[in-house]
Amino acid sequence: MAPKPSAVAKERLVVDEEEVLQAVVLADSFNKRFAPLTRHKPRCLLPICNAPLLDWTFESLALAGVQEIFVICRSHAELVKAAIKNSKWSKPSTGLKIVPIVTAKETFSPGDAMRDIYTHGIITSDFVLVTGDLVSNIRIDEVVRVHKERRKTNKDAIMTMVVKESGSHHRTRSKGGSAVFVLDPKTSECLYYEPVTGYPPKKYANIPREILVEHPEVDIRNDLIDCSIDVCSVEVPSLFQDNFDYGDIRRDFVHGVLTSDLLMKNIYCYIAKDGYAARVKDTKSYDSISKDILSRWTFPLVPDDNHPAGHSYEHRRGNKYIAADGPVTLSRTCKIGNQILIGSKSLIADNAQIVASVLGQRCVIGAGSVVRNSYLFDGVVVGPNCVIEYSIIGAGVQVKEASRVERGCLIADKVIIGPKARLEPFWKLLKKPQHNDDDDDDDDEEEADEDEDEDEADNEEEEVDDNDDEGESEEEEDSDYEEVEANQDLAALEKLGMESNAIIWPEPKVDEDEDIDEVEHPNNQRLMRIGDDASDLELSDPGSVTSSEADSESESDSEDDDRIGGPSPASSSTSLPLSTPSNLVAQADSAALSEFQHEVTQSLDRAFAEGHSVDNASVELKTLRMASNVPLRMVREAVVAGVVSRIKIIDGGGLPQRQEITAMISRWGGLIDKIGGVDAVETIEILQEYCASSDRLPLFGQILAALYQDDIVEEDDIRKWHKKPSAEGEGVKPPASQENFKKCWVVGAHMIKQFDEQESEEESGEDEAEDSEGEKNPGPVKATPQAGLEDDESEEEEEDEDEDYESEE
Repeated sequence: MAPKPSAVAKERLVVDEEEVLQAVVLADSFNKRFAPLTRHKPRCLLPICNAPLLDWTFESLALAGVQEIFVICRSHAELVKAAIKNSKWSKPSTGLKIVPIVTAKETFSPGDAMRDIYTHGIITSDFVLVTGDLVSNIRIDEVVRVHKERRKTNKDAIMTMVVKESGSHHRTRSKGGSAVFVLDPKTSECLYYEPVTGYPPKKYANIPREILVEHPEVDIRNDLIDCSIDVCSVEVPSLFQDNFDYGDIRRDFVHGVLTSDLLMKNIYCYIAKDGYAARVKDTKSYDSISKDILSRWTFPLVPDDNHPAGHSYEHRRGNKYIAADGPVTLSRTCKIGNQILIGSKSLIADNAQIVASVLGQRCVIGAGSVVRNSYLFDGVVVGPNCVIEYSIIGAGVQVKEASRVERGCLIADKVIIGPKARLEPFWKLLKKPQHNDDDDDDDDEEEADEDEDEDEADNEEEEVDDNDDEGESEEEEDSDYEEVEANQDLAALEKLGMESNAIIWPEPKVDEDEDIDEVEHPNNQRLMRIGDDASDLELSDPGSVTSSEADSESESDSEDDDRIGGPSPASSSTSLPLSTPSNLVAQADSAALSEFQHEVTQSLDRAFAEGHSVDNASVELKTLRMASNVPLRMVREAVVAGVVSRIKIIDGGGLPQRQEITAMISRWGGLIDKIGGVDAVETIEILQEYCASSDRLPLFGQILAALYQDDIVEEDDIRKWHKKPSAEGEGVKPPASQENFKKCWVVGAHMIKQFDEQESEEESGEDEAEDSEGEKNPGPVKATPQAGLEDDESEEEEEDEDEDYESEE
């Protein structure tokens, strides 16, 4: 008879069991931000960089060491279960156990899903809670370790939220929804949480006075990106069960727990210093995260290595990814820009342009067509001389010749538009329901019957009942689509082309008396959709954006080469003649340049926000420059603008202003010369151009002096720049800019005068030093020219101008 295990052995067995890391994935999005693309499939199965979002989530969890995953699904549950069964994650070799849990039809929010988790009783220890649209390479196992260590001393620590620092213009930072976190700086405990919507803008956070009384030191932060990764204790589902008003995990549960006088529970934040994590919450974040994947911020989860769908891609310079597991036909005269991914068996015809876009498998792009900042799913066929920009195109869509798809459009699967279709910005199209299509209905019924048979064999009767509920909810959804079809604008349908089979999904409308969630308000949703800068919202009161204001903003956007979107609906038919392929090429070239400028700006934003070293920042800038084959001056302009724009303007100037400038130049000034070449004269020219056209004009002299003191520019460089006619404003057309150039030139003259005076003083000082016993020669010590100081003894015209200018400082 085998001996009984000792106490130590028993404890080891318990520890081994606890080391199995569980995760709960909420597969439903509980909103319609991707409609009508989600008409026949859930958001978690939409592809991003040619792999379903759910697979990216599984890959992220597997990378973090998760071993058991429960997928909670309601909408299109059968598709989710089939996708899991047919994916690589169903193989034992992956080391993952994935269990789909189908919820009841009454599951309308994440809170309902958490209550269903409690009902099923599947959670027995601490677990990771994520959504089915997560892309991350953060080591979640480290967060779990920190959470469990904390719970050993504090059993009331029920949740740890993963957040990441970011700048205000970070690409994945949502403008439509952020939050204010009040943290204990020593323990990272979240003392208070307040959600913030983008529109209407919110200027104040209401922090309870008790928090400030009990905690003499707090961090109030609005610079944190919520990664939507939580490590939860086993108590969390039961808290949802006890509080049926908890619907949203952040706005209801976290806010409710932290403001409750009864629960007495603690929630903490884990501020991730390394790694990438973002959630595809809307079409704008879909665009941002796609570009981050192509830019390799998600490494090792990149298309050419560890692609979640198992595809194989060749990574080329400029972050171009071309399928390596199937033929891709590229015409010799087509142009492939940077930041693109092309799936296997795709064809790009003569003079076609692909810029900053993703093409699925078996896509065809016709001759002379342009695809810019757009995402085409599998099997999309684009005819000749078409334009598609800032849009998402579903699988099997046909865009016939001479059609134009404006920014922000969403086109559902199997839609046909054209020829000569003209889609206005932000239109949403879906295929007209085929009421007489008995064959398709029969096929769907057969597939549903097969799935139900499998469920009866594998699952309990409760799940079968839930499947019936799912069918009922889909029938209700069908009635909504029938209502949409019955209320179509015939004039708008004519713009879809003679061969179109599509109908237009209506924009959401809100009655003034209707009580609606601020996050889901149409104006706030504009901040979350692809291709919409929503610039007019800042100029109008909530809910009062007029058509004339929107048109004027659209017209100004069309004149701006760096615009995010495209022309207004009124000018869409004349801004770019579709019959002239050369114009398409020129516009694509301009778009490629704009995309490069955007990427450089994003790179600098990350470097500044995350505190990269100068060497690491310069490596990425060099890579972008070589990939785009642009002049070095363009990169230098971006670096100078990025550094100077971050110098704070101190009220009153003086010593604090000089200290601010010195600190910034000392930290980042070296980047100017590490981007591929040294040209100090050009650096001064760029500094002059930037200051002359911005509010940093009064700081020109002090910044130039700081560059001189840090050996980024030398005295000879300043003299060479000053002798150039362009330095004095020659050839600068706007009179205001010419005057500002002149002011910078006068400051330069003042500095050169000081150089001359210093040289004469040094010469006389050397003579005196030879005669003075014990006096030390200052030698090579560099003296800083006092640019920006007034010269009271000056009487000449130039110095009078200098005096006036410096007094403005």
